[in-house]
Amino acid sequence: MALVKYNNNSISAVTAAASIPSGSLVLIKSQTASSSANISFIHGTSSVVFDGTYNTYMFKFIDIHPASAEHFTFNATTDGTNFNVTKTTTYFHATHNEGGSSQSLSYVTGKDLAQSTDYQRIIDSMSNANDECGSGTLFFFSPASTTFVKHFISNTSSANAEEKNAYVAGYMNTTSAITGIDFKMSSGNIDSGTIKLYGIKDS
Repeated sequence: MALVKYNNNSISAVTAAASIPSGSLVLIKSQTASSSANISFIHGTSSVVFDGTYNTYMFKFIDIHPASAEHFTFNATTDGTNFNVTKTTTYFHATHNEGGSSQSLSYVTGKDLAQSTDYQRIIDSMSNANDECGSGTLFFFSPASTTFVKHFISNTSSANAEEKNAYVAGYMNTTSAITGIDFKMSSGNIDSGTIKLYGIKDS
């Protein structure tokens, strides 16, 4: 079989790929915790937009530090007040301790939800040691839809004498529009940390 040799001119058309539309992030709101019981992002409050302006939203958690060793959780509302939307979820994580003697990758029953209105864990068993915290992202899809259930995917990293990389996904089992998201620790306050909300443009 003969080899074909290409020169720069023959592949110059590849540069056209640069014109392919790509999504971009638009910062909607940033909130910083200071011994906060919770942090909420509600449509219509300080320019938070869950009205269909964007099909995809992304929350960034930066250096979330609990007042006491607890879990970082979230829930949603359809009325702007009650954070109790029914959801079904999955939860698995990878862990590796600081001594290198213990590693695991596992699905964790008891940390998922099955048609529950409870808050969902997204960072598990956080330490309140001065140098430890958790960070990550939560993607939320089409919250303003009144046709479909609402899917989400979370990926977080946290330190508690080990590295824990947690993956959580699921759906809000409602066709009502989601009008707000609330974050809190399973007990106690969010001592410090920043949560940023971005809208992702489709093009």
